[in-house]
Amino acid sequence: MSKLLEQFDSLVKYGLASLLAAIPLYPKFPAIRIPGTYVSVRLEDFLIAAVALVALIRFLPEISRIFKKDIERSVLIVLGIGFLSLLSAILVTQTVAPHIGILHWVRRIEYFIPFFIGLLYFRDKKEQTLEFFLKILMIVLVAAFLYGLGQKYLSWPVIITQNEEYSKGVALRWIPGSHINSTFAGHYDLATFLVLLLPIFVSLFFVVKKITARVLLLIVIFSGLWLLANAVSRISVVSYLLGVSLALVLIKKIKAIPIVILVSLIVFGFSSDLLARYMRIIEVTSKKILSTTEINISPSFVYAQESQIPKKRAATPTPTPQPVFEDRSTSIRLNVEWPRAIRAFKKNPLLGTGYSSITLATDNDFLRLLGEVGLLGFLAFWLLFGRIFYSLVKVLPASKYFEGVSLAFVGGMAGALPGVFLNAFFIDVFEASKFATIFWLLIGIAVAMARKETNEKNI
Repeated sequence: MSKLLEQFDSLVKYGLASLLAAIPLYPKFPAIRIPGTYVSVRLEDFLIAAVALVALIRFLPEISRIFKKDIERSVLIVLGIGFLSLLSAILVTQTVAPHIGILHWVRRIEYFIPFFIGLLYFRDKKEQTLEFFLKILMIVLVAAFLYGLGQKYLSWPVIITQNEEYSKGVALRWIPGSHINSTFAGHYDLATFLVLLLPIFVSLFFVVKKITARVLLLIVIFSGLWLLANAVSRISVVSYLLGVSLALVLIKKIKAIPIVILVSLIVFGFSSDLLARYMRIIEVTSKKILSTTEINISPSFVYAQESQIPKKRAATPTPTPQPVFEDRSTSIRLNVEWPRAIRAFKKNPLLGTGYSSITLATDNDFLRLLGEVGLLGFLAFWLLFGRIFYSLVKVLPASKYFEGVSLAFVGGMAGALPGVFLNAFFIDVFEASKFATIFWLLIGIAVAMARKETNEKNI
């Protein structure tokens, strides 16, 4: 029996490794098209299902006890309220197509599967196992960097899902001034993935002692920084700087923060497109502040003359329209996407108007929550993350409970989380499948490690 368990443990291990490698690197080619939506069933969905089946067999005796912990019950609450919202949207507000709404709800379940597998698998695993998975992620990041270079300089294909036509798997080409997506479906997805991983690898660089490991980590870090600069996501750069600074504080490498920030800014400075986007914000803001309207200084009262000789009027030229000062991304959020989510929330404040009801983009995950699943879903989301944060806070300072690779991973994850949440104010990060799947897997591992150090068993 023990040999059989070891075999299934090995299958789960390599199954998780395949998820870490395949999901970020395999482009989002559709396998089965779903009518009426850009979302498709993809090969990664079958891979997740296969790994989930192996994990189910491995942990079957413990399934009945999984949901005895607060975090696991919070996941059920999130999904349960999502289902109630879906029923309300189909039967009451009639704001979603049933098959599309169900697909979106099932997709949320799929995102949580790696979380549970990571949580169960890492209960009793040693640091060597964590090293194995981090090495996989290092390879993934360098591979994504190489593909990004190929897109920019060798015209390698770009596969994105930003509209219905592109989501069919149409191969595009990078053009000067556009974003680098690498193997991701959009530059925001890629940038948020880097906000999650870079604090871990930077922390590792300051924790490991071997020169060879440090050199390899430098290659990985600079690959990630190049990708982040060329993804040209302004908020993600800020989120990364926040996340990496917090991670270094948590592993007690505070003196390294100015060096890391300086080196990062130098790398970002080589991206003319990124600098241009920041300059655009400064330009728009300054012009709006400095722009003035004509002041009418005529008398308050005008008295009409009794008689007036008509005069020939000179032709007046057509007035030149006043220039409009705006940043396109900000304007779309403020004028289109965010008001749409707020209108959905007002329509049904408790349960929202259902998954998929406010299109694929809101560019604010918190407003999207309010619009799609209402106040109940919003509170359930924060209940889940509140309990995750509490689990991680219990092992702070991280240096008291961890050392080596484990210290870098937990400190990096805890530091990256605020950066990810900052991105979520401007990007729908938790709906991006490539990011969300890896995010929940790493969160499951971090929670399992925290519970192990505080003598709190998962089951």
